[in-house]
Amino acid sequence: MFFEGFELRYVPVGTGRVRVRVGGEGPPVLLLHGHPQTHAMWHLVAPRLAEAGHTVVAADLRGYGESVPPAVAGERHPYSKRAMAAELVAVMRTLGHEEFAVAGHDRGGRVAYRMALDHPETVTRLAVLDIVPTSETWAFADRHGRAFGRAFPHWFYLAEPGDRLERLVSADPDSWYYLKETEQFHPDALADYRRCLHRPSTVHAIFEDYRAGAGIDDLLDRADRASGRRIACPVLSLWSARGELPGWFNVRAVWRRWADQVSGYGIDCGHYLAEEAPDETASALTQFLAEEPI
Repeated sequence: MFFEGFELRYVPVGTGRVRVRVGGEGPPVLLLHGHPQTHAMWHLVAPRLAEAGHTVVAADLRGYGESVPPAVAGERHPYSKRAMAAELVAVMRTLGHEEFAVAGHDRGGRVAYRMALDHPETVTRLAVLDIVPTSETWAFADRHGRAFGRAFPHWFYLAEPGDRLERLVSADPDSWYYLKETEQFHPDALADYRRCLHRPSTVHAIFEDYRAGAGIDDLLDRADRASGRRIACPVLSLWSARGELPGWFNVRAVWRRWADQVSGYGIDCGHYLAEEAPDETASALTQFLAEEPI
């Protein structure tokens, strides 16, 4: 069964809402997805965390999936990871969780580590899947632009100002996403991803997410590094052993520039850890959540 035992809920945030699935009992953990997915990517891992004694909340990021953003006319950077993190902290409080662990994959990992930086009194543990911080990524791109651009062109074209490319993607999202190599995705999850991508509002959110990543998110990261601000809670970094990340970065060493308590390792799979290697991913998260802080 898909998310068996989980309740589907829509949590109000101002004039908008956030779609979540909630299941289990015990210390809470928030699960955040990546691009261009929804909370459905956690369907194999979330039940295992619930069975291990956690209240699990899997959420759609602002504008993704069925999370409808509130009116943000007065918000200067509505898709900054700071704004997205603050929204999800409010969601967790609405659900009764003042403190919680958070795990994020891809773009969700960027929201998760910003949440740990901005809300240290709230985030008890942080797990980041297949990323290094945004400013570290852009610094690498500055040094190795051509190689980075060939591997991750979407970091550039999704951040393009104006709506030319956004209109092209909205007109035919199937030509941009999930054309091949989809066997690692559960049919129900893949259907959710595709259905949501056919909404122009979802495509707009994706572009705004990446525009923020190329602008305000990078600036906030750099400001934190310059001020010496660090992640206070324990950090687990997991990454794809088959991907580009470990060839370009000493991933653990990078995160140790940002936090004092860092563990982690590569998993023998592609980018979609929770779907390609759910047993290994769930085991790593369960062990990490059960550890006593140093």
